[in-house]
Amino acid sequence: MNLKVRHRLVYEYSKPIVLHPHTVYLYPRSYPHQQLINYSLVIDPLPSKLVRNVDVEGNVQQIAYFQGATSQLSVETTIVISSDEFNVFDFVLFPFNTQNMPFQYPERTHKYLLPYLGRQEITPYIEQFARQIAAEARWETVPFLVELSRYIYENFAYQMREQGDALPPDDTLRDRCGSCRDFSRLFIAACRSLGIAARFVSGYLYGNPQQEHELHAWVEVYLPGAGWRAFDPTEGKAIANNHISLGSSADFDQLAPVMGTFHGEATSTLTTQVDIEPA
Repeated sequence: MNLKVRHRLVYEYSKPIVLHPHTVYLYPRSYPHQQLINYSLVIDPLPSKLVRNVDVEGNVQQIAYFQGATSQLSVETTIVISSDEFNVFDFVLFPFNTQNMPFQYPERTHKYLLPYLGRQEITPYIEQFARQIAAEARWETVPFLVELSRYIYENFAYQMREQGDALPPDDTLRDRCGSCRDFSRLFIAACRSLGIAARFVSGYLYGNPQQEHELHAWVEVYLPGAGWRAFDPTEGKAIANNHISLGSSADFDQLAPVMGTFHGEATSTLTTQVDIEPA
């Protein structure tokens, strides 16, 4: 199927200000089953220069530079993407011993995965939770990931929260509720506690009315022989072709769609709108 996404963000300032360079993460990543057909980006005021590059983690990054004062900044993208159906479990874990946990990544792979194995957010509470899920999955790698997604979906209450950082994993686990970003941060911590490399993904989800009009977050884990594979604890399942990734990162707070500062004494408000439909 082909999907069309229109995403508009409008920042309004109480007084005229001068915009510093702004970084935009609103360009979709390509996957074997998903390819970009058409893309447009409209920024007002018109940037004096727009640089498109690839950041350190492989995401398309667009940096806008401005001149003069303004009382508003609007950023609007229109994306058309081809997204084909595929079997999410059509892979073989290799070396074969990685079908069970715990396992060690091959040395040549491990050094590239270090940023995605960080244990800064792992507490005894998180580790106990992950080990409980792993035991229920008989310490099998893929069943653990499926069960972890399912467990969060079925036992945690979803809360929409557009502002602020994702909550610490301990808080989400204790309160049994959170946003898609909170669930993803918890999922990542649980995976890393058992030595599975995991990263945060930001993008869009088609097919869920609750999520279709805002950014969505999920997780990718690195499986030997299978590469990066996506799981959505908010949906409770492995990801097929309804998700459109805008970027992935070892850190949960590095993928805001628009990031930048301004010079001037003013307050700002932000309004956003996301619409997804078959193209």
